Amino acid sequence: MDQLNVPKETGGSAETKDQSEEKPVRLLIVDDEEIMREFLNEVLKDEGYAIDLASSGKDALRQMNASEYDIILTDVVMPELDGLGVVAATKDLPYNPSVIVMTGYASMETAVESMKLGAADYITKPFNIDQIRIIVRNAVEERVLKARAAEGEFYKELSRKDGLTELYNHRFFHQLLETEVSRAERYDRVVSLLMIDIDDFKSYNDTRGHPSGDLALRRLAQLLKQASRNCDFVARYGGEEFAVIVPEVSADSARRMAERLLKLIDESEFEGEEVMLGGRLTISVGIATFPMQAASKSELVEHADQALYRAKGLGKNRVVVFGEERVN
Repeated sequence: MDQLNVPKETGGSAETKDQSEEKPVRLLIVDDEEIMREFLNEVLKDEGYAIDLASSGKDALRQMNASEYDIILTDVVMPELDGLGVVAATKDLPYNPSVIVMTGYASMETAVESMKLGAADYITKPFNIDQIRIIVRNAVEERVLKARAAEGEFYKELSRKDGLTELYNHRFFHQLLETEVSRAERYDRVVSLLMIDIDDFKSYNDTRGHPSGDLALRRLAQLLKQASRNCDFVARYGGEEFAVIVPEVSADSARRMAERLLKLIDESEFEGEEVMLGGRLTISVGIATFPMQAASKSELVEHADQALYRAKGLGKNRVVVFGEERVN
C-alpha cells in the first residue's frame, strides 16, 4: 500500500525522513484564471508536492482520468464544468482524492454544498497564504492517518484468518470462544460448539494429492459459511478439522443445524470424491453446549471433541451430542 509523503514542515523526525523517500503527494490545481493557478502553484511548490495545473473543469476531468491525484484544489466558479461538477466527478474515479474547493465569502452556500457532495474542506477568498498551506497540509495528513488506519485494519483482519480457507484461524477461534462463553455466563445464556472433521481425509489427500485436498477444504469452508447464521463464527481448527461457535443455540437446535449441514455436504459435489469410502466426501460432527454440558471454555472444547471422536467411532458421517445416547 502506497503511503503519502507528509509535507516537510511537519518536522525533521526520522519518520518524516523515511517518508521523504516515498511517493510524493500529487496535487491538481484547477482554476480558469492563469494568474490564480500560478499564484497557488508558487505558494505550494515548496511544500514537496508534485503539482499539475488545469485551466478548466473539463481540463481537470481529463487529467483526473489520465493520472491519479491525492489532492484536488479547485475553484468553484468556472465556465462549463464548475467546482461542484469537479467534486461530483471524483465519485466516478477508480481512486479517492481529497477535494478542496476555493470560493468567495459571497458564495459560502456553494462551499457548504460542495462539502455535502464530499469535498474535504474549502478555502475562502481573498486568500491567506498561511491558510492555504495549512488546509492543504491538513488534508494530506488526514489521508496519511486514514491510510495507516486502513492498513492496520487490513493486517489485523489478516492475522485473524486462515490463509487457505479465509475462515477464522485457530488462535482467533479461541479468543472468540472465550468471549462468547463469558457473555453466556454473564447473561445466563447458552452457546453451542460444533467440532467438524472430514472423514478419511488422509486417504483423499494421498490419492488425489494435496492441491485437490486444498480445493476440498476451501469448498467445505464455503459450505460451512453458507449453512451458518450471520452471528455464528466459523473457524478452521486445524488440518481437516473445523469449528463453528453458535451463540444462543441449545444442543437440540445445534444438532438440527449439524444434521442440515451433513445433508448439504452429502448433496454437494467435491472434485474426485469418488475415491472416498462410499464414493463421496462426508463429515462427522461433535457438539457440546455451555453451560449444560460444560462448565468452562476449555471443557466445552474438550467435550465437543469427545463427541466428535465418538461420532467417528460409531461409523462416521454422523452427529453426536456430548453425553447423549442418540445419534443421527
